[in-house]
Amino acid sequence: MSTPEERLAEFGHTLPPVAAPAGAYVPAVRSGSLVWTSGQLPFRDGLLPLTGKVGAAVTREQANDLARTCTLNALAAIRAEVGELSAVRRVVKLVCFVASEPAFTGQPGVANGASELLGAVFGPAGQHARSAVGVAVLPLDAPVEVELVVEVS
Repeated sequence: MSTPEERLAEFGHTLPPVAAPAGAYVPAVRSGSLVWTSGQLPFRDGLLPLTGKVGAAVTREQANDLARTCTLNALAAIRAEVGELSAVRRVVKLVCFVASEPAFTGQPGVANGASELLGAVFGPAGQHARSAVGVAVLPLDAPVEVELVVEVS
């Protein structure tokens, strides 16, 4: 059986370095058997590839891809906290924040980018509870932000 990192590679993904916090917080915290990530923006090589509101400057498809990037960043923070993604026993909760123009109601479709990646990487253990929330603005005018809670061994 392959590891989560190997499954990521099969899908053409690698985990990036953990993004440095932009404030007084840490990327992930372990409490007992749970790891909670801070909100992860869709940084690629230290830059936001797109900014603006989904439904206006950013399409739903682009935002879906950005949600996947946020999730890779969250998984990097989890791996840094626990050593390897094989320690993840279950993805418990995903929260996806979508900076949306007022008429946009496709937040669940955006969050699917994150959910589908977690399912592909962790199989049944990647099925999770989820919230997909439209918001007025996110830090740095990012279109999407993702938080994860995972159970680890």
